[in-house]
Amino acid sequence: MINIQLFFLVFLKVYILLITLYPSGASEEFCTKPDGKCDEEKINKYSKENNAEFQKFLQAIREAKEQYIPCKESKCSCHANVITNDLKTFGDGITKKLLDSVNSKGTKYQIIDHHLYREQSCMFPARCAGVEHFLLELLPKLPDTEFILNPRDWPQIHKNYGLFGPVFSFSKTSQYNDILYPAWAFWEGGPAISLYPRGIGRWDQHRNILGTLGNTTKWEDKIAKAFFRGSRTSSERDPLVLLSREKPDLVDAQYTKNQAWKSDADTLHAPPAKEVSFEEHCKYKYLFNFRGVAASFRFKHMFLCKSVVFHVGNEWIEFFYPALKPWVHYVPVDSNATKEQLEKLLDFIKEHDDVAKKIAEDGYNMIWNNLKMKDVSCYWKKLLKRYTKLLTYKPVLDKSLIEIKK
Repeated sequence: MINIQLFFLVFLKVYILLITLYPSGASEEFCTKPDGKCDEEKINKYSKENNAEFQKFLQAIREAKEQYIPCKESKCSCHANVITNDLKTFGDGITKKLLDSVNSKGTKYQIIDHHLYREQSCMFPARCAGVEHFLLELLPKLPDTEFILNPRDWPQIHKNYGLFGPVFSFSKTSQYNDILYPAWAFWEGGPAISLYPRGIGRWDQHRNILGTLGNTTKWEDKIAKAFFRGSRTSSERDPLVLLSREKPDLVDAQYTKNQAWKSDADTLHAPPAKEVSFEEHCKYKYLFNFRGVAASFRFKHMFLCKSVVFHVGNEWIEFFYPALKPWVHYVPVDSNATKEQLEKLLDFIKEHDDVAKKIAEDGYNMIWNNLKMKDVSCYWKKLLKRYTKLLTYKPVLDKSLIEIKK
């Protein structure tokens, strides 16, 4: 009896000593060095666990999950609210005069008796072809209508100045009244680089390849560092590239050439890196997405790697962006984040690997289940039918247009 009591007292004293020395990690590895000094890295790990910044991230994740309401995964319902919000601006109806007033803001299209017509010239032929692929497929189901499609990178109808009228654009910020449509790059005409000389395009093919990689590459086998390759189209990318040069074990981020490249000064005084395929991205746990001139075409591809997507900035959107929620499907990053802030965020994700894995899986599932090619076609059909109901007149064939056929 005495031995049992003695054993209990010794055990209690040891336990109290341990939780005193390691208040946030008593179940973690303990210092076993002869001099009694633990690794500085290990001490920092435990201190970071209690760091206010880490607690802020965890709280943001908890709140995001509590507030998140999954969308109905049928008939492109996850994206229907975007159409509602965009067309709300034109709730009083769209007159012929109003549409004609914005003719110069894009390319005119008509659908008459299930035939597709377009202005003879298109500023970006591949972009128009990427749009026309979906329109031609849907012709038997579409009403007579006409619309102005903006094939440029930049939206056209600012809320505070300039012309007002219905113009379809692929990307915008909250400052614009443009009506979002699925970008041409789902089929053709995406950014052209040496790896994709005809543009990224063919979302269906990328889905199959990257989706397979996302499901066959084990999370534990991915490289635990942040990855980015891209040209220097915005200074928002600089802090990550500079952090990569200081801490290559944490980040691999390098600039590639773009059309404006003239010397190493255009890639922050370093030789331009080689372009990297989407498949190579899938080797890494953490992938950074930055806007370009407008929204980034690579955003949707990254999710299929089943890696954690770090999405920088929240101003520029495409039609499917609103269905993706920060801290549920991706990690949000402030567009003005410093090197120190980026490092803190990456440290947090690395220390909370289970959290990172869940975000990666949820992001993958959202894109895989709700951004199929048939969802893109579905969006086009809903958009054009609801838009056409706002026309206060019946479109008549404009004989200056040419017919577009398969």
